[in-house]
Amino acid sequence: MDLLHAGHEAPDAASRDLGLQTAALLRRSHPFDKELQVAGLLHGLGRLLVPAGSGQAPQQGSEASPDPAERTAEAVRPLLGDRVARLLRPQVRGPQPQADAEADPAAETLRQAARAGRAAGLDAGVVEDWRPVLELVAAGAYRL
Repeated sequence: MDLLHAGHEAPDAASRDLGLQTAALLRRSHPFDKELQVAGLLHGLGRLLVPAGSGQAPQQGSEASPDPAERTAEAVRPLLGDRVARLLRPQVRGPQPQADAEADPAAETLRQAARAGRAAGLDAGVVEDWRPVLELVAAGAYRL
């Protein structure tokens, strides 16, 4: 919840509201898929995990730090499970660009909702409204 509050207190209104709007759109279009809704809420928070320009360099011998979506996925996996983490992961752009979407079509649904959320301009509520859903997903009550 602290990370969500930090992300939604950002001075940039577009960044602040994207997760809430994405989650609200997913709540309407997929009311029973709470893991997908939570992934929408968390979408874009990776930038807060290791902010750009923080001066933190990868350790010697390690690869460059993963992109923000990968950081978000790895950070939430222990608490919210494999599916939420998988939904947050960036899609692989290789010989089979649709591999992730085919494995779980909800991954593409999340990306479409995030694009729509950028333009939605709807009143999506506040972060605290999502606490019960986050707690239930963390408890495993909404695993698909």
